[in-house]
Amino acid sequence: MGVMVAAVLLMFMTKEQRDGLLDAGRSCMPTIGRERRTSTSKTPPRSVSPEQKVPNNGPSPVDYKDIFPPSRRELLAQLAERIFPPQRERLRAGQVDPAAFRKGLIPFTADYRDCGPSTYTPTEFSIEEIKALGDFPDYAELSGVPLPAAYTHFKIETALPRPYRPFRWAYHQTMSLTRLEPDWWLEVEKSYAARIAERKEIFAKHGKLVLNYLPGSELGCKEIMETCLQFLCARYPQYFALSHTPQKGYVFHNGILNNETIISSMHPLHVLLENVPEDFAVMVRNPEDGCYYFRAGAICSSLGWNVDTKLGLQLKDIHAPVPDYKEKMEFSMDRYFSKLPTSRPIQRGSWGLEVDTPLFMPRNDPHEAYRLSQSPSLALSRVHLRVDWQTLRRLPLSGCIIFNFKALFTPLEEFRDESYIPALCAKVLRQGKENMMRYKNTWHVEHVALPALEAWAREQVEAGHVPADWQVHTLEESPWFPGWEEKWKRQQGF
Repeated sequence: MGVMVAAVLLMFMTKEQRDGLLDAGRSCMPTIGRERRTSTSKTPPRSVSPEQKVPNNGPSPVDYKDIFPPSRRELLAQLAERIFPPQRERLRAGQVDPAAFRKGLIPFTADYRDCGPSTYTPTEFSIEEIKALGDFPDYAELSGVPLPAAYTHFKIETALPRPYRPFRWAYHQTMSLTRLEPDWWLEVEKSYAARIAERKEIFAKHGKLVLNYLPGSELGCKEIMETCLQFLCARYPQYFALSHTPQKGYVFHNGILNNETIISSMHPLHVLLENVPEDFAVMVRNPEDGCYYFRAGAICSSLGWNVDTKLGLQLKDIHAPVPDYKEKMEFSMDRYFSKLPTSRPIQRGSWGLEVDTPLFMPRNDPHEAYRLSQSPSLALSRVHLRVDWQTLRRLPLSGCIIFNFKALFTPLEEFRDESYIPALCAKVLRQGKENMMRYKNTWHVEHVALPALEAWAREQVEAGHVPADWQVHTLEESPWFPGWEEKWKRQQGF
């Protein structure tokens, strides 16, 4: 799925995830005409996608060209109070004339820096207003998503990611989509430096297979980069900071890597590659049809696909290989993307089981051979849970939709003292729907994983940690487990 926000979102979905997104899509019904305007490798099933049939496989009954995302331009008046008078005068607070807005929509492939002042983004901000706001405007105010609280007792030397265990049973449930926790959007932990180095090595080897961008994505790339850096500085002030000088402009200071990045010296996606160990896909709205296209991305954590194979594609084309996508999902996904508000980012996790910890595995990668057989010599210590923790959000100025995710690996042996998790995971592996499990592709480790999981499940019952009559179901603590926070803090030395 390249990185198409949508791509990753839909390409790896299970039915319950589709149901969840359908519910979310129904809550975001679009408003028309705004009056004021065959490889075996796959990334673990990710994202949630709606499910609704379009009669006779025909075109969508909605003309998305006339549907625009919610605007936040009403905030311009209060933002104007915080900038210098010359720029303040360029912020035209108030409603936009609908005819002028439609006539001035930014062309699909246009670089916003080359557009006239009366050119508009899909969220009703003019290029003049965007330039007046300058670099690093208050994205928390603009988006409605608050900055995170400072994580003052955070120590990079011992920090661990939260122990995500997004196992669910039964699969008809629809609790896979939740609202983003603003404090935990970009989670830094002790592998930060090593993961940044690994991602840079992947880029050095694979280049445009993992990082590339097309015309028209410039504003979206700049916006997500600045949003990320503002988050890091607010969340981890002891390690990250921004400064500005007339000579260098904005500079990002990275206290973990002990270096600095001059923002104007490189493309925004390269700023992210150098400082943020997560993947980002930039989806841009095409004014010709109102649909969203994958126009830029930095994706170093994909399994079985890469940026080059998906870049430039529309959401529906990215998901052409997905069973039943056109008949059951295309309409609802397009509808959901058309109306997603900036203030309602979502999060979810997908999972798979891997031998070792493969981060980037393009087609025909040597590591893919592990997925072709059940090795009798495979040691349990080599089996890992891979969780891709994913978020989806709309950017306020460009109107682009951003899909981002981070791959997290946990040795399966960690499950042994995690109440209910062995039984829940084993239940999915034993009784999950055949087509879904085939898509997840866990078979190559099941001969080692299942006996261990079932033995640990019996141990937990015998020790009284799990009731003998417990019927396996999704935990109330999902995507975690009872006692997760105590274990997590203990492992970090709190």
